Amino acid sequence: MALDITTILDTVQDHALTSGYFDTVNGHEPKSAPENGLTAAVWVEQIGPARGGSGLDATSVRLALNVRLYTPMVQQPEDAIDPNLMTALDALMAAYSGDFTLGGLLREVDLEGTYGDPLSARAGYLTTSGAEYRVMTITLPLIVNDLWEQAA
Repeated sequence: MALDITTILDTVQDHALTSGYFDTVNGHEPKSAPENGLTAAVWVEQIGPARGGSGLDATSVRLALNVRLYTPMVQQPEDAIDPNLMTALDALMAAYSGDFTLGGLLREVDLEGTYGDPLSARAGYLTTSGAEYRVMTITLPLIVNDLWEQAA
């Protein structure tokens, strides 16, 4: 079985697009400053065995994606920056919980961290191309069943 990374990334991007909160959704970490409004970007962060989740003939995999939400720091009203980000973040977290297998593409979104770090988000700031952004970076842990064959 081969990892269908394109379909997985497309599905995660679709969650952001269909939420209605984002002006732009990228399938990569932007190299230049995102545009105005809310932007989301999705990319692979880590891959490895799902420890304790594999059988004797195939290795199940933990694929962690980063989903970063960006909004410019220079906007009015300033007091709306975090609430707007959190509203969009909440919609994505609900989508990941509600589409637990991403439409049957994988075993599960590892919501509670059975195989590593759980679904979570961390707030921060990012400067790129001279512009400052308020960001929320989601760790989206995905478990893919029986991806790599084990052989002696």
